Amino acid sequence: MDFLWELWLQHRGKIIGGILGLLIGIVIIVFGFFKALFVIICTILGYYIGKSTDNKEKFRDFLDKILPPGNR
Repeated sequence: MDFLWELWLQHRGKIIGGILGLLIGIVIIVFGFFKALFVIICTILGYYIGKSTDNKEKFRDFLDKILPPGNR
């Protein structure tokens, strides 16, 4: 078990990247490229909304980060 923990600590990014690449590849094969792209975009957007909620940021601040400033 210690060997696996050391492996995780030394190669965490590679392991996570490999798993994410595998999952994205499976999603593209199952749904097709554009549907998979939509799912990935929704996942990333959900992550950022959840992250901003965890950091107690206001939703308007989040929108200001991702949308260009306009006439208000």
